[in-house]
Amino acid sequence: MPIINIAVTGKPDPALSQRLGSEVTALTKAHLRKDPTVTAVAVNYVDPRHWFAGGKSLAAQNANTFWLDIKVVDGTNTKQELSDYIERVFAALSEILGKMHNESYVLVHEVPAPAYGYGGKTQEFRFVSGRLQAAA
Repeated sequence: MPIINIAVTGKPDPALSQRLGSEVTALTKAHLRKDPTVTAVAVNYVDPRHWFAGGKSLAAQNANTFWLDIKVVDGTNTKQELSDYIERVFAALSEILGKMHNESYVLVHEVPAPAYGYGGKTQEFRFVSGRLQAAA
């Protein structure tokens, strides 16, 4: 159920987008226990001449970078799980993109269940409905 946005330096490449989406979905399942059938990933590309770290473009530094932004329901993951996820995402994207600048980011937003959902239903609704079904 998470929505994941990834911005990477480079030119749009469908094969690379597929690889990034598949890898991040697998890591999200493995480390955050999120169902891949309801995980959404959007990949965006930024020309490295327009992405700056330390005041210099990534093109000038001959490096790549990324920003991964994921939203999950608060309280569904431990600090260790979040830490492991951030570490593994950095390692995987470094391998895929190569020449990774250290100023590459993973941001996990933990949002309240009543304020987050998909298909027109909040995660709080899904939780309560599941509990009611189990009790019936």
